[in-house]
Order: sequence, then structure tokens, then C-alpha cells
Amino acid sequence: MTNPVNQLTLDWVAEYEKKCQRHLIDVDGQQVMWRQFGQGEPLLLIHGGHGSWLHWARNIDVLSKKFTLYIADLAGFGESSTPEFDDFESMVQVTAASIRTLLGPTTPFNLAGFSFGGLVSANVAAAGLAVKRLALLGPGGHGGPRRERGKLVNWKRALTDEELLEAMRFNLWAHMIYADEQVDPFAIGIHTYSCIHTRFRSRGISSRGLLGPALDVYAGPTLIVWGEHDITCKPDYLMTHMIEGHANRRGVILPDVGHWVNFEDAGRVDPILVDWFAA
Repeated sequence: MTNPVNQLTLDWVAEYEKKCQRHLIDVDGQQVMWRQFGQGEPLLLIHGGHGSWLHWARNIDVLSKKFTLYIADLAGFGESSTPEFDDFESMVQVTAASIRTLLGPTTPFNLAGFSFGGLVSANVAAAGLAVKRLALLGPGGHGGPRRERGKLVNWKRALTDEELLEAMRFNLWAHMIYADEQVDPFAIGIHTYSCIHTRFRSRGISSRGLLGPALDVYAGPTLIVWGEHDITCKPDYLMTHMIEGHANRRGVILPDVGHWVNFEDAGRVDPILVDWFAA
């Protein structure tokens, strides 16, 4: 196969690489990449499993007008180095240590995470870093019921560019995006790049109930946003079990949206995040 990432996505990446500052943080030999955009209070963004910093592609322009964005490639994803660990506790420790080096050990910051990155973010906040406000978008690790739209295709078995493209398209529809028209070339390019550069297995971790205990430790203001059609959970169930009875937590369910809410519905998610972190 040739380079399977489409030119539209490659051109976008080249443009935004010119706009950012890159910070390759060393944590005991583990390299963690952060990209910096904009200016203002620090807002850190953490991507999902089989992801990269590109999970936030549609959010950078709006959020960077209000905040200094630092967008991670977690260890074992994107341009960060291949991890020497495979456990979640080490992922949290390495991520937290990279943040302390990036910002300083006591600098307050806002934190948002998508999917597996939401689970990482909640545990980073629970680890005692100076997280002012937390936002979790379709977070993993809730331990509640899931629903299936279609069985994921093993894209690693693709023998041609066409087979790979079709596998990526189907998996986006089955797992990430609800509206057919949003499974577009840009989304497919991001998903293809991110999957190819993933070297850490997060799926088994996300199915464990590690989110609730972390949120019980972190007492700061917490926003959780789900898409109505998120296949990784049942949002109404989680509103009852994770939001009700917790004065520091707010839940939002966005209609007609799937799991990757910050991409599929950036037009609604961006103002929600701006208002939340500006409060």
C-alpha cells in the first residue's frame, strides 16, 4: 500500500504544524509530544484510544482564541514514543509527569479529555495536579452498559488502499460518528493516521470501571458531555448514575450525535467548552 492517509488530511496537518509550538517532553526516557496553540489560560486536551492530537482538529481554531491549548499525543500514540509499559497506572503517571514538566509543578490549568482520554484526564485530576475545571467528552471507564451499531472491522488485514479505506469508513460509522455525512474524507484521514500510529492497547482498559473512583477523588467542577447515540454507553443511564447527587458535576447530552462529539458537533461543543472553562 502507498501512504493511506488522504491528501486533504496531510495538507491540514502541514498547515497546523506550522501554527503550533511542539514540546517533546522526556519522562524517564518516555517521550510525550504536546502541541501548543493560541494564548490565554492553559487548557490541555487529551485524545481518545486509537487517536492522536488530531481528534481535536475541529476544535483548535475556536478554543485557541480563548486559551493556550496544549494538545497531547499520549505515550504510545501519534508522535510520542512507543511505551515500555502496557498498564493504565503507568499511562496516568507518565501523562501527569509530562504535564508537570510542560507547565511547572504548581501551575493551575483546565483539562478536557475525549473517550479514553477522558478516563486518563479524570485520573490525572485525581492524582493531585492543579486542575481547575475538568471536561470529559464521551469518557471511557464508566463501567455502565454499552450498545453496538456494528462489529468493528480488523483494518490491519487490509491488503489494498481501497480495503483499508473501507474498513476505516465502516469503523467510524460503527463506533465514532452517528451522521453518515460526517464520515467524510477528513474524518477518515484522521482516523487512518491515528490508528496506524497507535502502539498502546487501550480498549480493555476503557471497559473497566475506573472513571467513577477517579471522579470521587477529584472534587473540582466536572462537565461530562455525551452524544445521544454514543455506542460506548447509554447516556441517560450515566446521567442518573454519574451526575445526579453530585453538586460539582454537570451532564449534557447532545442530540443526533455519536461518540466523537467534539468532531461531529464542534459547532455546539466548542461554545459549551468555552463557557465551562471561562466560568
